[in-house]
Amino acid sequence: MTAPSGPPPSRAGRLRLRHSLGVALRGAELLERKLRVLRARHEALLRAEEAGARAWRQAVRDAETWLLRGLLLSGEHALEVAAEGVGAADFSWREESTVGVRHPALASCRIPDRSPDAATPGNTALVHAEAAYRQALLAGAEYAVARQAARVVGAEVAGTRQRVRALRRHWIPRLEEALARINLALEESEHEDAVRRRWAAGR
Repeated sequence: MTAPSGPPPSRAGRLRLRHSLGVALRGAELLERKLRVLRARHEALLRAEEAGARAWRQAVRDAETWLLRGLLLSGEHALEVAAEGVGAADFSWREESTVGVRHPALASCRIPDRSPDAATPGNTALVHAEAAYRQALLAGAEYAVARQAARVVGAEVAGTRQRVRALRRHWIPRLEEALARINLALEESEHEDAVRRRWAAGR
């Protein structure tokens, strides 16, 4: 923001300054309202991110436990055979808006079923491992979306806070100071005019 240029000491200049000050005050109020909404949403997203991280890490631990059991029972060759029947996952998400700030939400992760022609896993532990890794993949998708949403909204919180600070600490005080100066200049000018009129009338 640049400093307001001082208008000439006139009633029109005073009106312009009053209008600019009113706009700045309303803008600050609107930004403060937006900031309150964004802060509440950001806190909710941070909680969702933290919960998502816990769920994802637990799901990965469970999957790794089952995988280790399956490998101990049947060896790595059984894992290679079981992996041949699993297709690629499809990850997507939707977007939502919080006071005009668009961010990701509602993760979706579609994992195709095992091909009917593929060999089944060599032991029950590998069957459980496959199911657990599916769950871990879904949990990871939800965590990634929550994390990115928290980052986007958090960045907007910081930017909005900075704009409010600039208005409240710099822009509005400068406008108020300029308005006070022009009010004083007009009062002095009007006083001088009155003195001149009285002096002229006295002559």
